[in-house]
Parts: sequence; C-alpha cells; structure tokens
Amino acid sequence: MDSAPLDSEKDNLSLFVQNRKRLVDYATAVTGTTTQSEDIVQEAWVRFSTVSQADPNFVREPLRYLFRIVRNIALDGRRAQISRSRYVISGNGSETTHLQPDERAVPEVEIQHRQQLAIVRDALAELPERTRMAVELHRLEGLKTREVAARLGISVTRAHNLIAEGVAHCRRRLKSFP
Repeated sequence: MDSAPLDSEKDNLSLFVQNRKRLVDYATAVTGTTTQSEDIVQEAWVRFSTVSQADPNFVREPLRYLFRIVRNIALDGRRAQISRSRYVISGNGSETTHLQPDERAVPEVEIQHRQQLAIVRDALAELPERTRMAVELHRLEGLKTREVAARLGISVTRAHNLIAEGVAHCRRRLKSFP
C-alpha cells in the first residue's frame, strides 16, 4: 500500500478540521441561516473526501475546493427552499394552501437578478485592479480581511479600506437599478 494517499488523507482531514469554523461561517453567509450550515459542511466533507480518495492528485487547492463545494451545496439548498416556498403558503399554522407557480413571476425575477449581476460585474470592472481583487477575494472567495491583506501584500487597514470602497461603489451602481 502506498503511503502517499494516506498522508494526503491525513492532510485533508487536518485541513478540514482547522478550517471547519470558516466553512460553517461561509455556509451561513451564503444561506443566511446557521441552522443548516453544519449539515452543509459535513456534506461538503463527504463529497470532498470521496473525490480526494478516488484521485488524490485531482484536487490541487483542497481548501478552495472545499469552499466551492460548501457554496454549491448551500446554493442548491437555498434554491430548493425558494422553489418549495412558491408552491406552499402557510397561514396561521393550521391551514396550508397549495399554489400553482406564477409562470410570469419566475422569468421576471430571473431577468432582474441577471441585470443586477451585470451591473455588479460592470461596477467591479470599473474599479482599480487592487480594489477589485480585494473585493473579489473577500466577497466571492470568502477570505477574511487579514487574508486579503496577506494575499495582496498590503496592511489589514488598507485591505479593509479597499474592500469598503469597492463594495460602496457596487452599491451605488445598484441603487441606480429600478
């Protein structure tokens, strides 16, 4: 038996244990609730370990891959919850009404979200490169401000200011959206 996969498995487990709280916090940020975050992170670990055991060389950046899995599971759960809420409305707790989905509402909402996303993409493109990178690392990759600072080689205060400036710029652009 080759010892490399075993070492890789131990390294992956250690990586998971060290970053579990960050993963849970990230899942909470995506879902907006802490109730499912632990389950999401556990499911992510199961998926990750299955892939890494099958091919230890497949995952080049294990922590980034774990965050991606957490994000995907959290978003899938959120979509399922939204979908279920379109069909059932609970009244005072004793009655439940089943509704037919409003065919017109779904495409309109999707179009609105796509337009907002395009505005944010354009706003990010307008930012200076370092500001854009700071916002993307913090908001999209889920890095903490100190991690953004380390990645960009700047002070934590400067990283915080860049993130705040970039997010404020995106918010200003979104306010112009009807």
